Amino acid sequence: MRRFVRRGLPAAVAAIALAATATAASGAVYVVTAAPRTTTPKDDGAAAADHGGRGGPVTTLVPSTEQPAALKRVVDPDFLVVADRTVTPARLREVSHVKHVRDVITADAGAVQLQGGRVNMFAVDPSAFRAWTPPGTAKNDALWNALAQDRFVVTDEVQQQYGLRESMQYPVIGRTQLFVTMGGSGPLGLPGINVLVGREMGRRIGLVHDLALLVNAPGADLTDLGSRLRKLVGAHSQVIDLHQSATPPKGQPAQQPRTSAGRPGTYLALYQQSARLCPGLSWTVLAAIGQIESDHGRNTGPSSAGALGPMQFMPATWRIYGVDGDGDGKADIMDPYDAVPAAAKYLCASGAGRGGSGLSRAVWAYNHSQAYVNNVLSLAQAYARRYS
Repeated sequence: MRRFVRRGLPAAVAAIALAATATAASGAVYVVTAAPRTTTPKDDGAAAADHGGRGGPVTTLVPSTEQPAALKRVVDPDFLVVADRTVTPARLREVSHVKHVRDVITADAGAVQLQGGRVNMFAVDPSAFRAWTPPGTAKNDALWNALAQDRFVVTDEVQQQYGLRESMQYPVIGRTQLFVTMGGSGPLGLPGINVLVGREMGRRIGLVHDLALLVNAPGADLTDLGSRLRKLVGAHSQVIDLHQSATPPKGQPAQQPRTSAGRPGTYLALYQQSARLCPGLSWTVLAAIGQIESDHGRNTGPSSAGALGPMQFMPATWRIYGVDGDGDGKADIMDPYDAVPAAAKYLCASGAGRGGSGLSRAVWAYNHSQAYVNNVLSLAQAYARRYS
């Protein structure tokens, strides 16, 4: 499917070797190692540390009270790009002008030490970046509030691997050493990226500015786009197709998507799970409607007619067919965990499970337009071919 985040893939970001605050005149980039270099104090008063020996000064950040903006959309990235040096504004503009590219977001990045291990860290603006994570993570206000308060967030795997405890402070060693509080954990949806911090925290740690990109390009040929991104960003960049291995080789079992609190972690998995509520309905029909109606949660309305949410229900229809799909006690028209199964329920009540003309009539009931019916069925067939 065109815009789904994949996790747990064979392709993942390798250890990010670069984490720098400056580039030498020769063009070489200073590298974070297990024993970071001594840094020079900056005009803004950020503390420096000699981590090659004991007793060096350590900075502890005081949490801020800034709150991230509320989630307004979900954008599923197609590519994760980790460059070998800072992506310049000019290069970023070139990427944004590539055919089919609709959204691009940058992150500071680098490899740091945490609890004696080496992890890949992204520094992000929580208000903007949350939209690029899986729906369950994007909705988790606690995680994004933690980033805005200068805490760090990790994947569930890293939390378990290093025995991290929420609200406890841990030393994070980059070009400086900071004691930072763990703010929570959850699926981040980016293979190989283990830790998130806010932009200011990343600057103080010494991550490379704008080293990484997430690219959303609905309708693009993934092979061509990947080649184009590599040419633009650099031959030594890591360009990760987040759709890779979505369909396992024949004879191998399908890889189950990771979940958050027992829920699907991707729109793909959510469509597949919701379709089971209507025997005979293919998940590809839900996916086609999700793309046409909101671009998989990117544009949730209201429409000119007053429709709302990722599946664009009219409020009057929602009052009849809305469901509490995630068991949180609310049937929320804006929540994909409620809206997608509600769409399956509505289609099923209209005869979608019978297939053939029954499916066509059900899709027509969803939107009274034959052109809409044709578009949904055509797109569903395209998804079926891609994932067969």
